[in-house]
Amino acid sequence: MTQQGLTQRGTAQKSVQQEDMTKEGITGEALRSAPLRQRRTAGALLPWVTTPALVLVLVLAWHAYVERSGISAFILPPPAAVWDAWTGLIIATQTWRHTAATVYETLAGFFWASLIGVGLGVMIGRIRWLERVINPFVIATQVVPKVALVPLLIVWFGFGMPSKIVIAAIFAFFPILTNTVLGVKSLDPGHRDVMISLNASRLWVFRRLELPSAMPYILSGMEVGIVLGLIGAVVGEYLGGNTGLGYLLVARMNAYETDMLFAVIVHMTMVGFVFYFGIGAVRQLLIPWHESVASDHKTRS
Repeated sequence: MTQQGLTQRGTAQKSVQQEDMTKEGITGEALRSAPLRQRRTAGALLPWVTTPALVLVLVLAWHAYVERSGISAFILPPPAAVWDAWTGLIIATQTWRHTAATVYETLAGFFWASLIGVGLGVMIGRIRWLERVINPFVIATQVVPKVALVPLLIVWFGFGMPSKIVIAAIFAFFPILTNTVLGVKSLDPGHRDVMISLNASRLWVFRRLELPSAMPYILSGMEVGIVLGLIGAVVGEYLGGNTGLGYLLVARMNAYETDMLFAVIVHMTMVGFVFYFGIGAVRQLLIPWHESVASDHKTRS
């Protein structure tokens, strides 16, 4: 066999070996990534399995306690009675009229809390002396029990929607403010110095650096604030008003309809979930690059 033939044969053998090694590497990587994908899939599906299971366990325990203890349905109605009451509640036209009123009050209060909280939080985070001046007043407004302010706000703004909007804004304001301040302060000063060295204006630095860096903190505060805003609106309706879910709760209490009381509470919970997951959807749209959102996408993929 000639030297050229031996060379070609050796080259062919090396090519086959390299191809086999490549296939083995791809196969090994696929085998290693398969358990990782399985774990991610299991992690994504876990809440959809555990949450209904826990709810079912609680409902069964509730039903068993009512049946075995012989407690009066006026004190603790069985789950089936609450379910029937809730299905009757959601098909009633007045329920959605009261729901719309509470939703409007919550969103309006949340809007003003976000507008003032984010604006004031940015100023406090950027101006140190302003923080020292305003911080005691902000803390003073929060240490006072907010429920104690409701009668005073009703006296000032009346029994209509304006008082409920103000109450919802007060409840939602503090977490939005504090998270905004924390987000602005968490920015690395070196990043700001780089932008300034590139002759970037203050507005440009705020839009391109400070606001995106603080946005995860702001949205975290909004997730808490929207739920507290709903609580504030319901508390205002409960203590003074003629519309809204809080008023509906009082009306059912005065009628001694305990099953409807539970039904209204379940309905309020559903509304709160809608608000919370709505802010979560906004988070995914505004900061898809952040680890809190990217990790969820990795888990689902």
